[in-house]
Amino acid sequence: MPEATGPIEIRLGTVAQLFNTLDPSPFREGDLAAEAEAYIVEWASELPAKQPLALVVHLPAAELATPQAQRIPEAISGYFAARALAEGRAIRANFRDGRTVLAIGLVILAVCLLLAWRAETGLREGTFSRVVQESLVILGWVAIWRPAEIFLYDWLPHARARRLFRRLAAAPVTLRAG
Repeated sequence: MPEATGPIEIRLGTVAQLFNTLDPSPFREGDLAAEAEAYIVEWASELPAKQPLALVVHLPAAELATPQAQRIPEAISGYFAARALAEGRAIRANFRDGRTVLAIGLVILAVCLLLAWRAETGLREGTFSRVVQESLVILGWVAIWRPAEIFLYDWLPHARARRLFRRLAAAPVTLRAG
């Protein structure tokens, strides 16, 4: 498949097609329709990360003359800026949760290692003693698996989405008849 280039073009019959009609927010702060957002985000994610984005919204001439149509660029920019902020909050929440589960995991790891050491010194040598020790060590390491996953990997999709939403918020939006 060839690499996508050029502006992201959207053809609409009415301005209302672009926005979620169930959203009670004022027009310029309203949510985009799920289909419109998915279309824009899909096309933007296919474009090279360093390529500046641009959106072109095609509307019938009669719709283009309405005050609502003239607010489309501001509405799109504001929507994606809000989405970028939401992804930033998700990253912060992810790290906050990560700190909590890391503290819990480290306590469990310490307790398991202490119990494994006690099992080594308190139980007779043998298979049962060795199984108890190794099981406690494994349990301790499993307890810090999730914090490691949070800090190493879970934030990456949010950061990638935030970058894309920031690019979309900064993208110029052009209105054209057609």
